[in-house]
Amino acid sequence: MKIQTALLSVSDKTGIVDFAQALASRGVRLLSTGGTAKLLKEAGLSVTEVAEHTGSPEILDGRVKTLHPKIHGGLLARRDDAAHLKTLEEHGISRIDLLAVNLYPFRETIAKKDCSFGDAIENIDIGGPAMLRAAAKNHGGPAGGVTVVIDPLDYSRILAEMDADEGRTSYALRLELAGKVYAHTASYDGAIASYLSSLTNPEPAAESTPEREEWPQVLSLQLHQSQALRYGENPHQSAAFYKDQEVGRGLLGNYQQLQGKELSYNNIADADAAWECVRSFDNGACVIVKHSNPCGVALGDTPLAAYQQALKTDPTSAFGGIIALNRTVDAAAATAISAQFLEVLLAPSYSPEALDILAQKKNVRVLVVPDGQSHNDFNVKRVGGGWLVQTPDTYRDAVENFKVVSEKQPTEQQLQDMLFAWNVAKYVKSNAIVFTAGGMTLGVGAGQMSRVDSARIASIKASNAGLTLQGSAVASDAFFPFRDGLDVVADAGATCVIQPGGSIRDDEVIAAANERGIVMIFTGTRHFYH
Repeated sequence: MKIQTALLSVSDKTGIVDFAQALASRGVRLLSTGGTAKLLKEAGLSVTEVAEHTGSPEILDGRVKTLHPKIHGGLLARRDDAAHLKTLEEHGISRIDLLAVNLYPFRETIAKKDCSFGDAIENIDIGGPAMLRAAAKNHGGPAGGVTVVIDPLDYSRILAEMDADEGRTSYALRLELAGKVYAHTASYDGAIASYLSSLTNPEPAAESTPEREEWPQVLSLQLHQSQALRYGENPHQSAAFYKDQEVGRGLLGNYQQLQGKELSYNNIADADAAWECVRSFDNGACVIVKHSNPCGVALGDTPLAAYQQALKTDPTSAFGGIIALNRTVDAAAATAISAQFLEVLLAPSYSPEALDILAQKKNVRVLVVPDGQSHNDFNVKRVGGGWLVQTPDTYRDAVENFKVVSEKQPTEQQLQDMLFAWNVAKYVKSNAIVFTAGGMTLGVGAGQMSRVDSARIASIKASNAGLTLQGSAVASDAFFPFRDGLDVVADAGATCVIQPGGSIRDDEVIAAANERGIVMIFTGTRHFYH
């Protein structure tokens, strides 16, 4: 059926005037409420207010205005049911063929630090979700139905279909838009449930700004599929990549793929590990990741220098790895990187010359991820029958809180080497041991069941790469439980160690450091990464 009447009532007024003008020019009658009606009238449009349409005034301070048979009857009557259409005629109810609604800004309201409980409750929309659900339910079939829209980006699509089919929209579009509505209302209700279940006071006063638990009793998540993947970690597992409703700037979910094969499950997981590590550095840096662990990290005055130093740590593991840089990739860096086999390259930008060079490697997945400081609100890990939820490890260790526990004091170079190693260790799977010197990793020991084994592996990796550990710095993501780990790194050539401390054998480990003439710093903070 041709769209003859539209009801427009939006909180987000982006594009609504242009949309209403376009509808009116196509002969569509406009109904509206409150601020939307006022805005459209000011634009010179002929608008019938809902109260006039229903014959019932808004009551209860606007809480009741669209909850009326002339609204819901006009939305819910099936267009292919003669009895429904006859009922509309008997009661003087006209069809509402298009509904454009978005809801009171509940999330934006509760995000304000001084939001009172009363303000939060008043920003729970009732009439809007009721209309949206009714219109979405009655999206109809090939014979016709209600076109419902919540997103201003869809206005142009609706108009295009109306123009293509004498004022009608397709069943496919109406079904798609109905699905978006139910996702939207589910997310909206989930936000309300999370807010109410986080309140610490069972009887908050309306004028108060209530205290809330960090973790609500009900945690609602809504994710949007970015792509279905060919398979998961292994070919016999299915997988998909889902994004948050809003992806903060700087996060991997904002990536744009410029070239290369389709990303796999493992590509995305490893790319995230590389990107999170490289963007943690203020100076220019390169991170090479294999199986979610950094196998080479380095600082450099240029992307090329950073890459070349990072590659030295473990060129064997870097084969088929993921490379991330936090500076614009230029032609020199692109030429060097193209000489090795890699799966994914990430950077905030690329020079035109670099893209021309990389284009010769057609299978390499080249991603752009915009700079930014956003972090996930929380991270999750699936366990049998539940979820573990925690805040991300974005803690910036304050150097002024570090404590030199050894007799020997660090030189400025040792301090810089230890800080670099400490930052890298945060992104290495536990148990983590990282050797560094001069702004580059020398050996990385990851994911072992004992810390002493991680220390041994890190020194073996350095030896295999032909790198000396004499005068190096070592970071351990958690405390040394015994002196044996410290002895391993000292035997390898380390002269300074940074670790959290906190073991019941700290005195034994400190004594060992003094015995070996090693500088040791306690940070007071650990960085487990499982």
